[in-house]
Amino acid sequence: MVGVVGIFLLVGAYTGYLFYHVVKNTVKEIASRTNLPTTVPYIDLALPLAALPLTGDGSVPLALPIRGGETGATGVTGVPLPDYEQKERVNILLLGIDKRPDESIARTDTMILVTVDPNTKTAGMLSIPRDLWVSVPGYYEDRINKAFFLGEQDKYPGGGPALAMKTIQYNLGVPIHFYVQVDFHGFEQIVDTLGGIDVYVSETIDDPTYPDNNYGYDPFYIEAGQHTLNGYNALRYARTRHTPGSDFSRARRQQQVLMAIRDKALQLGMVPKIPELWNTMAGTVETDLQLVDIVELAQLADEIDTGNIKSAVIDHTMTLDYIADTGAQVLLPLRDKIKVVIDDMFAQTEPVQQGPSPAEVEAAQQAQAEARAQEIAEQAKRQEEIRAFLARENARLVVQNGTNIPSLGTLTADYLRQQGFNIFQFGQADTTTYSQSVIVVYNDTKIYTLQVLAALFEVSEENIRRSPNLESDVDFRVIVGSNFELPSPAPLTTDEP
Repeated sequence: MVGVVGIFLLVGAYTGYLFYHVVKNTVKEIASRTNLPTTVPYIDLALPLAALPLTGDGSVPLALPIRGGETGATGVTGVPLPDYEQKERVNILLLGIDKRPDESIARTDTMILVTVDPNTKTAGMLSIPRDLWVSVPGYYEDRINKAFFLGEQDKYPGGGPALAMKTIQYNLGVPIHFYVQVDFHGFEQIVDTLGGIDVYVSETIDDPTYPDNNYGYDPFYIEAGQHTLNGYNALRYARTRHTPGSDFSRARRQQQVLMAIRDKALQLGMVPKIPELWNTMAGTVETDLQLVDIVELAQLADEIDTGNIKSAVIDHTMTLDYIADTGAQVLLPLRDKIKVVIDDMFAQTEPVQQGPSPAEVEAAQQAQAEARAQEIAEQAKRQEEIRAFLARENARLVVQNGTNIPSLGTLTADYLRQQGFNIFQFGQADTTTYSQSVIVVYNDTKIYTLQVLAALFEVSEENIRRSPNLESDVDFRVIVGSNFELPSPAPLTTDEP
């Protein structure tokens, strides 16, 4: 349940602020592993991290991937990740974790499958009851919330989230691309950061046996009517089972709470609270969504109307009460009835289109031409910004060819020089067997240049190495591995000296 908080807060956020905080945290992470400083003295919200990627002479783009993968990449469940240019549907599993202080492994208290269709600007939420009796791939039949526990316990590749995703994907036939996992404490913090949420309670709830965190009781009472709930009470309202319908009515309240969070986040505009929200989520939200995914989802925030968000619960109309061999009371899925809901909510759809008039065609062509001209102007401006910051650091680079590809070192050095880098020297590396590119750091103060190089050459954190030679004449040595490809073909010149 609370996992969706991460999605709706992120998609409601102002992208530039969000981009800054993500990159700032990334810099700190790299710095902590390479003994580099954790602050960048002159980089602030307006500066060039938001301007990437840069372009060279206007014809050769310098692509700085955010996800770290390419079109055709697959997620932990083995399904292709969505192609945003093609406006493909995105499915995200939201996991609410009930982990007590004395527990090292927990089960999922709540599982909600969220879908976003950029094509039709619609979304949906499907709540999955924790007692649903299913096959866990590679294991046996059990409650669906046991999958997360088994994944964590057995150190399944990708852990509990991966096995939970695969279990739902296997049983419901819905491809799952990403997950978001949040614990109860994180949920309370996020709601409080928003200043509370507004919900309408349809019936009075009196739950004297609501559980606390110490295997005791924390009685919960709320009267019917309109309420503004803080994080503590919002969590209790969403979790209590002391209502008719038990888990099924609870699931509907959880979706109500999620929509209230979304509405409050969009109402606030988010900008004043983004730093606080991001810091809150950073310690309590776990996800495999990458920056490129978050940015794409953010662009849909104001485009999806509340009326275009479907909600459904796999409830008593789609299940049968059943007692398993272990004596556990569980729910057997009625797959034909569940399939109707799945087909309605998750089917790939095409927007209805009508043929444009000649005037509309002409106007669209004019708008496209103007947009292209603006894009070219913006690219030129970005290039100048980035050149200026590279020039400010004026980092001296040595480029070495670590492959058996002829002239790769020369071509790479020429290309980097065109982009504004200061190439001090180029040549061959000590061997031609580098499968991955490596960056050797001699000067630990020129952080911006390091960021750009690491992104361009897709250098992993373990391949950013700090040299003990602090008296070197150069700032960085880039050893080009066979994983690197120049962004566009370049004419052959001479071999390295």
